[in-house]
Amino acid sequence: MLTSAPGNKRQRSGRSSGLVNRCSGFSLLELVIVVAMIAIAATAITLALPDPQAAQLEREAERLAALLEAGRAEARASGLKVSWVPVRDDSGDAFRFQGLPPKVQLPTRWLSEPVNADVVGARALLLGPEPYIGPQRLRLRLGQQQLLLITDGLAPFALQREDAN
Repeated sequence: MLTSAPGNKRQRSGRSSGLVNRCSGFSLLELVIVVAMIAIAATAITLALPDPQAAQLEREAERLAALLEAGRAEARASGLKVSWVPVRDDSGDAFRFQGLPPKVQLPTRWLSEPVNADVVGARALLLGPEPYIGPQRLRLRLGQQQLLLITDGLAPFALQREDAN
């Protein structure tokens, strides 16, 4: 019996008229395995993609950490008592730096969607003029995402995941 490729066999039919080529498809088991592999790959890709809100909150937190350090440096350089306060009024501002000289203008709004900011255990963050400002924490929320900006009083403000207490 001649075969052109493995698994492709010519078989005789019940009729004596000649050879009939019988092709077989995929078995149900093979199809289930392929579908399962596609599902696993799709799940892995979905889990690997970053959550847009988490990425946005992280950008906002990194930007705010840089702004807080700029305010802290200005407080030390000018010898002024400077604080950062979240704003909860209709002014359009999301936060304010209080005590900075008029020539220093730092941003007062988030980059995009409003972030909810709460100083943990206080109403405001103290940024100076003293080099040691004491341990402070700021909780940032956007949707279901949460981050903390923390300092031990000497080190710069740094990001910390909320669940990493």
